[in-house]
Amino acid sequence: MARDTKLTHLSNVRLFSALSNRELVRIGRLAEEVKVPAGKVVVQEGASGHEFFLILEGQATVRRNGRKVATLGPGEYFGELALLDRSPRNATVESDTAMTLIVLGQREFSGLLDEIPGLAHKILRSMAARLREADARAVTS
Repeated sequence: MARDTKLTHLSNVRLFSALSNRELVRIGRLAEEVKVPAGKVVVQEGASGHEFFLILEGQATVRRNGRKVATLGPGEYFGELALLDRSPRNATVESDTAMTLIVLGQREFSGLLDEIPGLAHKILRSMAARLREADARAVTS
């Protein structure tokens, strides 16, 4: 995949939206492009999480407690919280079609946080905004 396309996809990830182009390039270098066949469980609910996934091509179904809760397609992502901790996955994601994913591991991401001063602060601001939105939705539900 072209580097510019990869960076565009990464810049659209909420967790990375405040990062500079230089920081996105660093993340892009650490991330791998992976092909997944249809019918593959990419992450299993309850299993320990170690990677973040960004869908470039294809479609996946998200299930919680066996119930379908979402369908994901190109540009959408899952597993971002696994970059921050190793808590159990809160859903199962299975490929409906063949997929192309960008995969970023927790170890690589943690190393990047150590290398780039200020990156952690940008990530924390992004997570704080996401929490505020989730709180607001919970209050109106």
